[in-house]
Amino acid sequence: MIIFLAKILVSVSVIVFCSWISGKHPVLAGFIVALPLTSMLVLLVSQLEWQDSANTINFAKSILFALPVTVAFFLPFLFADKFGLSFWHSYFLGFLLLIVGYFVHSKVMG
Repeated sequence: MIIFLAKILVSVSVIVFCSWISGKHPVLAGFIVALPLTSMLVLLVSQLEWQDSANTINFAKSILFALPVTVAFFLPFLFADKFGLSFWHSYFLGFLLLIVGYFVHSKVMG
């Protein structure tokens, strides 16, 4: 139970910090969010919790192959000005691209 609460505390702290700093320094917040902090923490905790190196390595490979797919979420934001997209339009289109990307990722990772 203590490990579970520690995971929640770390996760919430990262989210709250990045959300807070995004109002003052959006470029810095974007850089921090883009860091593989979550992946690094989850891989470490997964290995410590399950002690299954093969599974953790496969997990890391899945993360690596998912990175280009997750970038698809941000594409509508990149072109929002050019196509006159609002935040909500960009967000919805990015979400749809992410769903499509998930199915592509599932096929690749088999």
